Amino acid sequence: MARGSLAFHIWISVCALLLLRSHCFYLPGVAPEDFKKGDLLAVKVNKLASTKTQLPYSYYSLPYCRPQRIVDSAENLGEVLRGDRIENSPYVFKMREPEMCKIVCRLTLNAKSAKEFKEKIIDEYQANMILDNLPLVFPIERPDQEKSVVYQHGFHIGLKGQYAGIKEEKHFIHNHLSFTVKYHKDVQTDTSRIVGFEVKPFSVKHEYEGEWNDNIRLTTCDPHAKRLVTNSDSPQEVEDKKEVIFTYDVEFEGSDVKWASRWDTYLLMTDDQIHWFSVVNSLMIVLFLSGMVAMIMLRTLYRDISKYNQLETQEEAQEETGWKLVHGDVFRPPTNSDLLCVYVGTGVQFFGMILVTMIFAVLGFLSPSNRGGLMTMMLLLWVFMGLFAGYSSARLYKMFKGTEWKKIALKTAFMFPAIVFAIFFVLNALVWGQKSSGALPFGTMFALVFLWFGISVPLVFVGSYIGFKKPAIEDPVKTNKIPRQIPEQAWYMNPAFSILIGGILPFGAVFIELFFILTSIWLHQFYYIFGFLFLVFIILIVTCAEITVVLCYFQLCSEDYLWWWRSYLTSGSSALYLFLYAAFYFFTKLEITKPVSGILYFGYMLIVSYAFFVFTGMIGFYACFWFTRLIYSSVKIE
Repeated sequence: MARGSLAFHIWISVCALLLLRSHCFYLPGVAPEDFKKGDLLAVKVNKLASTKTQLPYSYYSLPYCRPQRIVDSAENLGEVLRGDRIENSPYVFKMREPEMCKIVCRLTLNAKSAKEFKEKIIDEYQANMILDNLPLVFPIERPDQEKSVVYQHGFHIGLKGQYAGIKEEKHFIHNHLSFTVKYHKDVQTDTSRIVGFEVKPFSVKHEYEGEWNDNIRLTTCDPHAKRLVTNSDSPQEVEDKKEVIFTYDVEFEGSDVKWASRWDTYLLMTDDQIHWFSVVNSLMIVLFLSGMVAMIMLRTLYRDISKYNQLETQEEAQEETGWKLVHGDVFRPPTNSDLLCVYVGTGVQFFGMILVTMIFAVLGFLSPSNRGGLMTMMLLLWVFMGLFAGYSSARLYKMFKGTEWKKIALKTAFMFPAIVFAIFFVLNALVWGQKSSGALPFGTMFALVFLWFGISVPLVFVGSYIGFKKPAIEDPVKTNKIPRQIPEQAWYMNPAFSILIGGILPFGAVFIELFFILTSIWLHQFYYIFGFLFLVFIILIVTCAEITVVLCYFQLCSEDYLWWWRSYLTSGSSALYLFLYAAFYFFTKLEITKPVSGILYFGYMLIVSYAFFVFTGMIGFYACFWFTRLIYSSVKIE
């Protein structure tokens, strides 16, 4: 017990150090760039996004001002999957040289363009931009807290409302952007680095005298009287044949924030106390389960094993009841053993992917400046972890006396990816039907298929071949030829009941952190608290293992030896609660009204829940597998 307690404290200490390191260590995705006064700063545009529809669109899907030639920035696989479309823009600044009401372009709306703008305004779309790899944010002051600001991604395209006593609601476009570029100056070299990029959007019906020309002066933008820009009584309405003039200001503001810490403001917006509460809540569950496991292992099992080993005759042994009576059946291969092998192997693949990703994220290698880096890494790790999936499934398959290792390798390589790919293909078709930039192009779809068939499948076969060549895992006790009859079970040992009960605690260990993850995905918030997430990940593994061991022991004590699938489903049932929580989150936190967007949400959450089921089920299975082998190898069986 002392060793276990020491190991547990060491784990917590290591995780705490990693947590602290994840806050203070930042490994950027790009090298810092120094700018001298007057250097050009090119603003890039990203997707249009909305939390109401969850359908991203290209910035130039609306008739915004365009540069002479639109150039796409290089995108990685993760960016394409996220729907990012990064392109150049007509917004160009000069470092530390403010601009006042600079005209970008003038455009006259027609019926089609006015309708497009109105639709995006109604759906509350936000335009996203990037400067020096920093996302554009709109600062919002919290009224409940002094000097507290939250940042919103991008700026709303426009707004819907009334003005000047008109009862009818009109649509207004944000056609004037007031940018603030924050910089950190190096006194010695007189160069600066960009550490912040903020905007305040306004709707202004610009006016001018005379005919339009390149040197026109807007009467609504007098440098000495900026009132109409910052507090306009005449916003720009979106209607057919309306003239819209797009303008912008840019101010440069010195900052004490250094370049290496420029993301901290964006990333540390959530309250650490809530995350600590999540961790403490999860630790209480772990300690409760650890106490139960310690009681079973150190008191009940120790007493049982000592008593069984002291029996002198076989007749005395037959008089005993409990888990020892099923020693001749406990390692009997389960029904659908091939399917169990496939799911266990796939769970190992997920475990390897998540563990390596977590380690890299905690150490700071997955910087938010490397857009799509997290998703790209997870996808590539999943592909390469196919080697361990094949190995694990083949080892288990051979223990179950299987002989056709190619068959089990084929099932492992195709079962889970095929189900996910089928769901993803249907969802992608729906997105494509909405003409969203979130729809995967044919080339990206081909790349995903190549990663699956060209890399993952061969690695699964290699792993299966290596695993099947290994000697079969020997059972600690012999299996009887005739199965023992299972006695009638109490109501609380009913498989369905115990499985559903077993999933509550693992879900309870993660549901608080799950809220922040769902918020970052569906409400477009920043999430970079990987130190907390790694702690919760460790706690989840321990919780899944311990609850499965406890319920497995009770099951064996009631002389029910069908533990193989039960151990997998016990911890795996936490995925059901995850999906139910996702449904609760949908109806209480999101404002999605379109059917397509609702289908997308539940489709993607179904994939996440399925993956969670496979991962947690594997943890519970291996915990129970180790537990049963340990207790039955400790008993003398005649």
